[in-house]
Amino acid sequence: MAETSETRYRVGGMDCAACATKIDAAVRRVAGVADVSVSVMAGTMTVRHDGSDLKAIEKKVTGLGYSVSPFAGSAAPVPERGLHHHDHGDHADHDHANHDHGHEGHGYNRAHGEKEIKGLHGHGYAPMTGTWWQSRKGRLTILSGAALVGAYAIGHVVPAVAPYAFIVAMLVGLVPIARRAVMAALSGTPFSIEMLMTIAAVGAVIINAGEEAATVVFLFLVGEMLEGVAAGKARESIQSLATLVPKTALLEDNGQIREVPAESLAVDAIIMVRPGDRISADGIIVSGEIAIDEAPVTGESTPVRKGVDAVVYAGTVNGDAVLRVRVTAAAADNTIARVVKLVEEAQESKAPTERFIDRFSRYYTPGVLVVAALVAVVPPLFFGGSWSDWVYKGLAILLIGCPCALVISTPAAIAASLSAGARRGLLMKGGAVLETLGKVTMVAFDKTGTLTEGRPKVTDIVSFGLSRAQLLSRAAVLEQGSSHPLALAILNRAKADGVPVPPAFELEALPGKGVRGKVGGETLDLLSPSAARERGALDGEQEARVTALNDEGKSVSVLLVNGAAAGLVAMRDEPREDAVAGLSSLKSAGVKAMMLTGDNKRTAAAVAVTLGIDWCGEMMPEDKQRVVGELKREGFTVAKVGDGINDAPALAAADIGIAMGGGTDVALETADAAVLHGRVGDVARMIALSKRTMRNILQNITIALGLKAVFLVTTIIGITGLWPAILADTGATVLVTINALRLLRVKM
Repeated sequence: MAETSETRYRVGGMDCAACATKIDAAVRRVAGVADVSVSVMAGTMTVRHDGSDLKAIEKKVTGLGYSVSPFAGSAAPVPERGLHHHDHGDHADHDHANHDHGHEGHGYNRAHGEKEIKGLHGHGYAPMTGTWWQSRKGRLTILSGAALVGAYAIGHVVPAVAPYAFIVAMLVGLVPIARRAVMAALSGTPFSIEMLMTIAAVGAVIINAGEEAATVVFLFLVGEMLEGVAAGKARESIQSLATLVPKTALLEDNGQIREVPAESLAVDAIIMVRPGDRISADGIIVSGEIAIDEAPVTGESTPVRKGVDAVVYAGTVNGDAVLRVRVTAAAADNTIARVVKLVEEAQESKAPTERFIDRFSRYYTPGVLVVAALVAVVPPLFFGGSWSDWVYKGLAILLIGCPCALVISTPAAIAASLSAGARRGLLMKGGAVLETLGKVTMVAFDKTGTLTEGRPKVTDIVSFGLSRAQLLSRAAVLEQGSSHPLALAILNRAKADGVPVPPAFELEALPGKGVRGKVGGETLDLLSPSAARERGALDGEQEARVTALNDEGKSVSVLLVNGAAAGLVAMRDEPREDAVAGLSSLKSAGVKAMMLTGDNKRTAAAVAVTLGIDWCGEMMPEDKQRVVGELKREGFTVAKVGDGINDAPALAAADIGIAMGGGTDVALETADAAVLHGRVGDVARMIALSKRTMRNILQNITIALGLKAVFLVTTIIGITGLWPAILADTGATVLVTINALRLLRVKM
């Protein structure tokens, strides 16, 4: 079996689902092509092929009137599917995690040398950039309108030539449309909107309705132009994220500061960020402490206070102090670039509803042709009707029946939702994931790093004679230089409280027990409770305090000064600040939640009581997978939320695997969805966005079919004619797209 390669292309000029259908059908006919996935909203195409001549693929697309150029370095062998990429039946079942990140310009700029074939494709000609009248599509619409006005003027001055003037005006817009119809038919799409439009316009001329034919062609071009504007807005939503990253950065080089292109920054380079500047790369703060405005990337309105060793993202805004940042990701791999790329790829995979509508439209359009033919022929043949009247009505039905609005109803809403979610740190890998999220009835959370912060904090300082500050200072003295999580918790608390930490002498690690040292003439020991018991250092009351703290799920260290118990320091991995509110949001939405953790049952119970959640403790990865399977058998649609590594079996077993993380490769690329900014409440927001999207899709389908039904009836009974019929098509498409774009502005 030959190895399959995958190549991604930028395709310019796509505005509606009919565009994607024509390209899909044409490229599938190329020898060696195994699969094709086209995204109108992202303006991309992914082709799986056997490595044969790619020029043939590009020629097919340009022959339809679109521009096409491969992403730099995008051709690569397609690996086996990753563990967490569930097969939800996506149209192009490709592994998002293995695409090249090295696309030019962060993966979203067009490659050089794209060329358009003029006069072949009214949906596009060129991408909708700049003002609408500067595009070829806009200019053709203006030319067609001017020709129509000219025909009316000539007809008013010289009535005898009016019919010919309207035919000429019609041809100004129809010739490019007819050429595209022929190209689409030759490429495997005979029932395109261009073909329906051409038949209707030519038929109208034959029955002496040239004036209406010219008007219909002009209105068609206006509608197509509006579709282009609307589709452009949808694309801009996610691609505008890319503009957040500065073009230049201030690089520290041998003690000097120099300005360099942000794209040239290497991992581990040190950059300086001035007050008020946008940070030009993902990185870790080396020096400086300041409030960072992360709203452009995370949607968080309140600036976040960050200091040394804190993670910062490209595109966020520095506060009022100078920062030095060590770069952790190259330009093509920073969080924004990867989000843009992943969302574009996600838009190429189709939701179940979208696939159903695609299949429906394949039969719907030929069906419309049959109905139009019957309306035109049956009444005159069998009931004595007027040929001109009924042929006219049949031609109007051709225009009413175009499936553009129906076919775009789902992908437009899904693309808008994926973009809106991405701007708030909610990544969903495709329409199938987005659709399934709205059906979730049970969310199973990991504990550490998901419901909790993932690092312990000092919660209690219990002194037996010393002041709290004296106790904390002595404990911190012994932990200097240690990287153990519990040691870091004590050191961070000492720093936060402003407690002095003098140097210690003769520090000695006591394996399995604790640490010992001397300072200021005192011998200090920081021990586990069991080690302190071995020395007989704890009395009954002190033992009771240790037990009570342990029952609350806290780890306890005992400080001995010259062999006598001086106090206790208790630490626990505390719940995230929004954990209670986030779980409450899920409950309000009718979604149940439970916690699956490998921690001991005492710790698990203590956290679960704080959060008010059901729990299972002391679970191995296979145990979590088993519980998820049991929940599914009980009828729940299960989402599993974890860190994407040790929860791998459970994430794979769930209907939806959600990675909780801060922009890591795991969070971005392993699960079906990712909550980039570690907010528990974002899981509820993701589910709410899915439900809102499905309501929007239902509204869109109602608009598309409702308008067609109304105009179908009014056309048959003789109230409306050709030009209202074309409004039923393009008008519905524009309305559906505008309705979908409302999702971009939704508040979460």
